[in-house]
Amino acid sequence: YLEIGHSLLAVGYWMSVEKNMNRTHNRNILPSAGDNPQRDHHLVWTESQWEAVLNTLRDRVLSCKSDDAALRPIIRRARSIMRAYTTSFFIVSRFLPPPKRDRVEIIYSVVRYPDEVVDSFPLSADERAERLHRWRDQYESGLEQSGVIESVRNGVPAFLAAFIDTLRSAEIPADHYRSFLDAMHMDIYPRPFESLDDLIDSYVYGSATVVGYFLTHIYGASRPDALDDALEAARDLGIALQLTNFVRDVTEDQRRGRLYLPLDMFGGHGIKTPDADNPAHAAAFTDVIHQVARYARDRYRLAKEKLDAYAPDCRIAIRSCIAVYGRLNDRILDNPEPLRRRESVPLRDKLAVLPKSKYWRIPAAYLLR
Repeated sequence: YLEIGHSLLAVGYWMSVEKNMNRTHNRNILPSAGDNPQRDHHLVWTESQWEAVLNTLRDRVLSCKSDDAALRPIIRRARSIMRAYTTSFFIVSRFLPPPKRDRVEIIYSVVRYPDEVVDSFPLSADERAERLHRWRDQYESGLEQSGVIESVRNGVPAFLAAFIDTLRSAEIPADHYRSFLDAMHMDIYPRPFESLDDLIDSYVYGSATVVGYFLTHIYGASRPDALDDALEAARDLGIALQLTNFVRDVTEDQRRGRLYLPLDMFGGHGIKTPDADNPAHAAAFTDVIHQVARYARDRYRLAKEKLDAYAPDCRIAIRSCIAVYGRLNDRILDNPEPLRRRESVPLRDKLAVLPKSKYWRIPAAYLLR
């Protein structure tokens, strides 16, 4: 009975949180600027808010006596970023052991900021490229520093300084983040993708696969000889997650001048320049979206088959991620008109994949700062 009561309390609290977050997102829709005047995006934090956070963190880090002490305020702020920007990932990451969860939150912060630069801040394409180039330079500078405090003292943003500390402690190749930034640059000056292989190799590798590699090094393998299997599972899951996002967000991406669907799949319908706003192209888009979603479904299956390659204390989070996004992918496959309705996973379905005895972690995560 106590477990049932705790579960109901958690569900009720989480529903209220989700409603408040949705109201906040709706309130923060800002007019677009720059090269894409019709773009419409949910702006959670403005660029000036990000700058204020980084300036405050800089002062706090420089007042610390050691790198370990400096990491604590960075992690707290990184957690608030994840909490503000993503519900699903924030929920499933609550089931990680605290030391691993802290590192995941740091990783999220340095993935989130460049994504906001290229997608959300009201900037021209050239201004976005300049911001991203500066961020890359700061990353390269941080790699040459000896620690968190020294990096921040020399102008490296605190999130990047903590991320570089994470790279070193988890032995993550530095080139992975360079590949991520390359993919972000492609979002500023988008191009079409001729085939699914072109899309995965040219864009998804940097935007999602390497992020999966980051997380795998943090999660750890179940045994020393299982790391390769864990990394392969991360690749499959990263591809699946990204493709699910693509097929869900086709119309929104087109408003940004982007198409993350393979052109050769449209060729079978006699279409050379796909247009999601053209009613004559709707059937072709439905077919292509479902083809890509089926490919993603196979990748979710492959990732799940190698779940045992991960350390046991991380499998709940990974299994929950596969289940939640797999359900989203299935909803897209079941939708006969995916351009007309943007699919999402209802809260009850998200909660259904989580261990009921651990529901208390969800409200606790929102109450504890």
